[in-house]
Amino acid sequence: MKEICAAALAAFALSFVLCELLLPLLKRLGAGQYVLGYVKEHKGKGGTPTMGGLAFVCAAAVVGLCFSGVAYPEVNLTLVMTAGYCLVGFCDDFLKIRRKDNLGLKPYQKIVFQVAIAAIAAAYCYVNGITSVNIPFFGISADLLWGVIPAVLFVFLATVNCVNLTDGLDGLAGGTSFCYLAAMGALTVFSSGRLSLLCFVMCGALAAFLIFNVNRASVFMGDTGSLALGAFISCVSVFSGNMLYIPVTGVMFVVSGISVIVQVIYYKRTKRRVFLMAPVHHHFQMKGFSEAKIAYAYAAVTAAAGLLCLMFA
Repeated sequence: MKEICAAALAAFALSFVLCELLLPLLKRLGAGQYVLGYVKEHKGKGGTPTMGGLAFVCAAAVVGLCFSGVAYPEVNLTLVMTAGYCLVGFCDDFLKIRRKDNLGLKPYQKIVFQVAIAAIAAAYCYVNGITSVNIPFFGISADLLWGVIPAVLFVFLATVNCVNLTDGLDGLAGGTSFCYLAAMGALTVFSSGRLSLLCFVMCGALAAFLIFNVNRASVFMGDTGSLALGAFISCVSVFSGNMLYIPVTGVMFVVSGISVIVQVIYYKRTKRRVFLMAPVHHHFQMKGFSEAKIAYAYAAVTAAAGLLCLMFA
């Protein structure tokens, strides 16, 4: 426990320093976020520095390696894959800044990159026998055998994109991810010690980043951060055998993804909308709820779901 606390504090300190150094650099480089015109509540946010996810991703990687070394394959692969998705997000953010629009990479390009990286995790799980998954609330596990390959691919694609969709308000994705990883860290502290430590390292890094990201944000994580976070969550959950906990503890990520799917399907069929705007956090915002209240609610629900899972672990 002392090692976990020390690692989390080190990640917090390094992430804070990196945020302080990165913020003026991003401003100098003109790396400002382009805000969609139809999101009227965000009109004043145009030009806010983005790609701030580099700070907490780098901090977590450095501290994670310092405390775990290179002797743990799952830890190393988690950090490598997180960096891979971070790079995809960075390219997306870079193109948005360069073109001064909100397009970035084309959808098919994102999917190709995401599938290619996720396939590495799927192959690793199958080759190394990480094919059993724990079933929440029942205290039992099931062996997926070769089925782990499509399962891992689905988990990565769904989680990464749902976390990305959740990153729409100040502190929303960061706060929700913090609560998810704290729960996952506690859940795996005895069964997967190194992955548990890594979860708390990312919690420490996120806690420092949120100082700069909560409403009103002075920096956004961008796709650089949200894609990396989704990959990190997928890795620690999959490699610890807890991928089925994602839709339970990460229920708010699921809500973000499903709200978009429902909105698109319903609109295509009826030309009417279920929500004022999707993802659903924008619906709540247009209903008059403040960004801070929505972000707090998402984090609180995630924390409650995490505690419920821990009660039956």
